[in-house]
Amino acid sequence: MTNSVRKVAAAAATAVLGAALAGCGGGAGTPDAGREARMGTPAASASASASASASASAAASGSPAASPQPGAPAKPPTMAPGPNGLTPVFERAKQQTDKTVALTFDADMTSDQGPRAADGERFDNPALISTLRTLKVPSTIFMTGRWAEEYPDQAKSIGTDPNFEIANHSYSHHAFKSPCYGLPALDAAAARADVDRAFAAFRQAGAVNTVPYFRFPGGCYDDQALRALSTAKVTAVQWDVVSGDAFAKDPGAVAEQVLTGVKPGSVVVMHCTRSAAPVTEEAIQRIVPELRKRGYRFVKVSELIGK
Repeated sequence: MTNSVRKVAAAAATAVLGAALAGCGGGAGTPDAGREARMGTPAASASASASASASASAAASGSPAASPQPGAPAKPPTMAPGPNGLTPVFERAKQQTDKTVALTFDADMTSDQGPRAADGERFDNPALISTLRTLKVPSTIFMTGRWAEEYPDQAKSIGTDPNFEIANHSYSHHAFKSPCYGLPALDAAAARADVDRAFAAFRQAGAVNTVPYFRFPGGCYDDQALRALSTAKVTAVQWDVVSGDAFAKDPGAVAEQVLTGVKPGSVVVMHCTRSAAPVTEEAIQRIVPELRKRGYRFVKVSELIGK
């Protein structure tokens, strides 16, 4: 009887993780008025006083701008707040004639998965990072703080490589809106603290190339979530192309889904989590040469937002 209960619990946990990872690439965000926040314009045109105010707020909140380090990106572009100060949301470049595409990778690990990592489950994917380096593909890694704590050497290596930029995927990978694929939900105060805790984990690991961008766990958000993050001075980043790499077994199918969906200015969501997305690295070996053959240039999210 005890073994049966354990098996059921394990199956349930696996289902929740699977749903959560699927959500990361499933486009679950269904905001109401928050959708209007996407209409914000790049903050680069803000006045000097507004810029100074943002820097002061960043320092107070503990965002990457609080303590710039040598080699860090110089003032990564963000979007202006949406209506009523809501956190702005970016999905795809407004300039949709330039053949640029951003490949993004979610480095997922929830706050309670430490025991599974201790038992040998791998939430990292060094081969994928190596392939991106070999192919010289600039990329944005949306990392959870818990992942950075579990793999600090890798977080530092990624976060000091000019080929990459690290963006915030929360600390705990808990939901900022409920329901969200069975993920535990955070209230507004806890959600805001979760973002700060992730940035702190990146700094602790020694990552330098961090950017003020945030991806909601599961892609789930609403006006309340956008309001909760408004003081964090981040731009929320979604996507317009779902790779379908979570728990996929056929790299060809993943590659085909990406190649079919990419348009100029696209943001592609993939995963940097070996146990849950085992064929991503192999899919990348097919995706990158083909898109380059089609005339595409790979860029980080910061370049797309800056257009």
